[in-house]
Amino acid sequence: MSDENVSTVESDELIFADETEESRVSPKKAWKVMIVDDEEDVHKVTRMVLDDFVFEGKGLDFMSAYSGAEAQQMIEDHPDTALILLDVVMETSHAGLETTRYIRENLKNRLVRIILRTGQPGFAPEREVITKYDINDYKLKTILTDHTLFTTVVSAIRTYRDLKIIEKNRKGLEQIIDASASLFQFQSMKQFAAGVLTQLTSILGMNDDCLYIHASGFTAQNKAGGWNIIAGTGNYVEYVDRPVETAVPENIRALIMEALEKKESVFRDEHLACFFSTQRGSENLLYMYGYQRPLSKMDENMIRLFFTNVAVALDNIDLNREIVNTQKEVIFTLGEVVENRSKETANHVRRIAEFARSLGMLYGLDDKEAELIRLASPMHDVGKIGIPDIILNKPGKLTAEEFEIIKTHSRIGYDILKHSKREIMRTAAVIALEHHEKWNGSGYPQNLKGENIHLFSRIAAIVDVFDALSRKRIYKEAWDINRVAEYLKKERGRHFDPDLTDLFIDNLQIFLNIRKAFPDPDETL
Repeated sequence: MSDENVSTVESDELIFADETEESRVSPKKAWKVMIVDDEEDVHKVTRMVLDDFVFEGKGLDFMSAYSGAEAQQMIEDHPDTALILLDVVMETSHAGLETTRYIRENLKNRLVRIILRTGQPGFAPEREVITKYDINDYKLKTILTDHTLFTTVVSAIRTYRDLKIIEKNRKGLEQIIDASASLFQFQSMKQFAAGVLTQLTSILGMNDDCLYIHASGFTAQNKAGGWNIIAGTGNYVEYVDRPVETAVPENIRALIMEALEKKESVFRDEHLACFFSTQRGSENLLYMYGYQRPLSKMDENMIRLFFTNVAVALDNIDLNREIVNTQKEVIFTLGEVVENRSKETANHVRRIAEFARSLGMLYGLDDKEAELIRLASPMHDVGKIGIPDIILNKPGKLTAEEFEIIKTHSRIGYDILKHSKREIMRTAAVIALEHHEKWNGSGYPQNLKGENIHLFSRIAAIVDVFDALSRKRIYKEAWDINRVAEYLKKERGRHFDPDLTDLFIDNLQIFLNIRKAFPDPDETL
């Protein structure tokens, strides 16, 4: 044995000498070692020599197989085996070599370290075996005892550990790529936050007890001036939408506030608070429980890379919300301008928006469609901007000629909105054009009938008439609700879609509540 090998063995013995029985972990946290040999004495000697082995706080969990076939089944059942001490000659003269090929080629297990041990080197010459088979070492049984075995196992397990780190790193990068792609699909902040928690716990291999806190940016502080929890998993689901100051225990709150104040991640006693910010100034924090150790360099790099993509996705949601909010502001402002011009109040378009959304949800629209009609329906009368004031605000009954002019507002509104590439504006164009069509085909401007009228336009027709009849206008007094309801029933199947009419009447209280929430100044409820 060379001086270098002696030095290595002595060094390893010093490392393990300090380990006591109390410091060793349970077999659940041990390196799995498979002994494959048809001689029982080989199993006993190997276990005896390696009995006090401890590497990085983990002992050995031995498994025994007495044939190549048994070993093949065992590695299938235990793919996380770190090392196989494999005999060459067992039920056949090449059983060990066949087992090696099966592990590498059939099972595609490239991580487990395989050390061939043979007492009959003539059956498997070293040079030939090393060249043809993916093994990691080749030893004669006569020399693989005591210090040599100890050193060989240390080297093999250290290599296995490093390969596992590389493999974890590779899988982590794949997860980051996949996670980033999925995060960019979220448009809701809460969906996004929940997605971040799910992906990060998967990448770090942690439990599901996590919180996401959006500390600044487009999510406002709560009334107390603190920060709200916008997503949680595991035991922390119940904390969602509650302020940090009152929702979480004091020790967790202190860790979170420390990370927010320092603007850096903090780890303490299995509690991990990860802080990150975006280019647009949004500050975010993820709290996780159950992390067993301080962040390794690999973990830090993983989190940093992941959060780089998270920050871009978050800014993307922020920008998208800005665009949507701008569109909302333009839509409601334009709708209010038109209604003010026709002596209506701003709350008319707000009621129409909420009426349309609620009726759409009752009909079965999903959240996205319901929000779309809520945003588009306030533009239903935008074409009135092209109607002369003398006709638009005439207190008495319109003449036939004046009514024909009024009817043109549907086409005018459509022409104003139809050129937009925005979904909201295109939807508003359809509603503006069709909201005076009637179920029986007697409406205008195209005399559309039944389901040829867009669903959104059929919804707008009912809620617009309901709101117009139930409040005072320049040419009429407000009708009481019972009279309005009777009118809607009368026009069921003539003016209005029968199914939508039934839904509206059956759920009238919902619409009365909306009406109460957005009253006109002179309205008596």
